[in-house]
Amino acid sequence: MKKRDRYLTGILLILIGVLVGTILTMYQQGNWINDQAEVKFTEVKKSERPFYTDEELSNLDPRFLFKQVAEEITPTVVYIETEVSVGRRDMPDDGNHDGDLFDDFMGGRARTVGSGVLISKDGYILTNNHVIDGAVNGGIRVVLNDKRLFRARQVGSDPTTDLAVLKIDGENLPSIIIGNSDNVDVGEWVLAIGNPFRLRSTVTAGIVSALSRQVQVIDNQMRIESFIQTDAAINRGNSGGALVNTSGELIGINTAIASQSGNYQGYGFAVPSNLASKVARDLIQYGEVRRALLGVTIESVDAFRADQLDMNRIQGVEITSLREGAAAYQSGLKIEDVILSVNGIEVNEANELQEKIAVLQPGEVVELEIWREGEVVTKSVKLQLMENEIAQNTTNQLSDPEYERYQDDDSGSGDREVRFFSFDLGFKVMEISSSDENEPTELIISEVERGSEAFMKGLKEGYTIKKVDDEKVEDLESLKDLVSQSLNRSNSIVLHIETNDGAKGFYQLNKN
Repeated sequence: MKKRDRYLTGILLILIGVLVGTILTMYQQGNWINDQAEVKFTEVKKSERPFYTDEELSNLDPRFLFKQVAEEITPTVVYIETEVSVGRRDMPDDGNHDGDLFDDFMGGRARTVGSGVLISKDGYILTNNHVIDGAVNGGIRVVLNDKRLFRARQVGSDPTTDLAVLKIDGENLPSIIIGNSDNVDVGEWVLAIGNPFRLRSTVTAGIVSALSRQVQVIDNQMRIESFIQTDAAINRGNSGGALVNTSGELIGINTAIASQSGNYQGYGFAVPSNLASKVARDLIQYGEVRRALLGVTIESVDAFRADQLDMNRIQGVEITSLREGAAAYQSGLKIEDVILSVNGIEVNEANELQEKIAVLQPGEVVELEIWREGEVVTKSVKLQLMENEIAQNTTNQLSDPEYERYQDDDSGSGDREVRFFSFDLGFKVMEISSSDENEPTELIISEVERGSEAFMKGLKEGYTIKKVDDEKVEDLESLKDLVSQSLNRSNSIVLHIETNDGAKGFYQLNKN
């Protein structure tokens, strides 16, 4: 072998040895598979106390109060499910009302859902009228936040404000604190709590977007709309729920949404708490709303009218007519007077003035600041009780407590006789019969005594009695006999009634 070949062979053997040694070393040290560092100890820090307490966060920004407010208020908001007759399917589905009507009708009935707010520890609930409107007897169920289920009875309702009051039997129930909606300002934070789309106890947040909104969602000629507008998400099922401020006070009852799709689009509306609480007090105490009457026709002042009246700025609500003998007339108010404030609170829209009067009671004295012929004067007005003139006229016609005969001019069928009888269970029945044999005798409930068994079971004036138990009633005498026999037999009666809109119901009344 040549000398040069021996050198090359030696170098190659050396390189192969180095390579094999390197591979063996790497394998022994584990670097071939995984390059890991040896760790003897790792410390993980953990703390049960947040870096900032809730109190410290709330001092930084009011939004950090939401957690605490939600915890306090959610138990006071209830879920309401109402059974209505299929005939109630004409309920508006315009995106402003949230009573979801389900298509799975059973036995001629459908279900609507909504929310309510517990306003007392003994079970009074404030909600919207459209949530429970058309409910069949015993058809209102209330589920609390802790999942307890109650049957509710209707204490009263007010279509002009779309409010209603329910009652459940309970003690020491969670109840909300009602705040002063006159102190609400645009831009302040609020929470809306309710049950949208059957999602129980849902909390959303936003701000007050505007005040005194009139959006024409209440279908009533005497409606009062002066809504708080909010961008907190409100959807179907939220109606009757709570709108609260960062102090956890109720400032509104969520009522409507402005939407083209039927779902939330940034505009929700709530009845102010001052108006809602006044309506609730009246319904609980009187069974109806006692509305204060000023007795004027009004219009908001615009730029053109302010110029005509020589006003120094555009403000107030102008009186365009006066009802003779009413409160404003007797207090010396005049046509073209401009009302600037009510009890020191400015009013610049007609619906604002309506709301400020509506929260007061008949007989109260209200201080009005008036712009009159270039001067500002103050007038004290004692408010009167607003009465339904049509109902009043009907009552006057049938005022005799026992018997009256009158001419039915519309039918031309001759004389009609009216008799009344009061039952011990707390209701009075008016019998209307005709000398014409073809005219059926009507038995109409004309009065329900507050606090009586009939009142507590939800019997209403205007209902027509058709049967007692399963026996058809022909006249007042047969009604008295059937009621007496049933009470003697079982200490209870079941009245089969029909409402003015044709809905039928059953009411069981028990003798104490």
